[in-house]
Amino acid sequence: MTAQPHGRGLVPGLRSRHPLGAQLPGVYAADGDDRRENAFLQEFTGALDEVLAPVLCALDNLAAYFDPRLAPPDFLAYLAQWVGASTGPELPPDRLRAAVAYAAPLHAVRGTRAGLAAQVRLAFGAEPEIEESGGARWSARPQAPLPGSPEPRLLVRLRVADPAAVDLRALRELVAANRPAHLPFTVEVVRAAGPATAGEASGEGHDDDV
Repeated sequence: MTAQPHGRGLVPGLRSRHPLGAQLPGVYAADGDDRRENAFLQEFTGALDEVLAPVLCALDNLAAYFDPRLAPPDFLAYLAQWVGASTGPELPPDRLRAAVAYAAPLHAVRGTRAGLAAQVRLAFGAEPEIEESGGARWSARPQAPLPGSPEPRLLVRLRVADPAAVDLRALRELVAANRPAHLPFTVEVVRAAGPATAGEASGEGHDDDV
């Protein structure tokens, strides 16, 4: 995910909870003899309060910045990078919050079919169809046929209303990062109403990844 410029700036009208003027030594207090000098210092520290108020506000609410449900939208990108969330294309805030919130549990199932399906679902808002060559089976008979196919492969198909709106490169990158490492893969994006027509199937992934 590409880092975006973010930052906390001035918040018009925000008052500091710890005004500097109230913490000045007594000689500078407003009830002294030299009213003009005291007024100047109060105004001067008041300007500093305006600059520092957003910083103090952020520190007072620091816990909320690290909660994906409450973090400011411009801070979510940092959280996604810190927890290694697979975010795919630019996500709306609700899906980005979900990707950050579930990043740790999904790391535990990375490389599995369930984990890959969850990552695609979070990033693209659609349930993927996943076909793979592997399998598991038990049998009471010795030498029973093995499940799956001997040729390793993985197909991730996404059915959406508008295939052209899906970022195929982002889907490929997401699958490459969350698939079983030894499997070559193919991705398809097709129209949800029926089979893809010419140009609706979006292409293949990197078969040379191992």
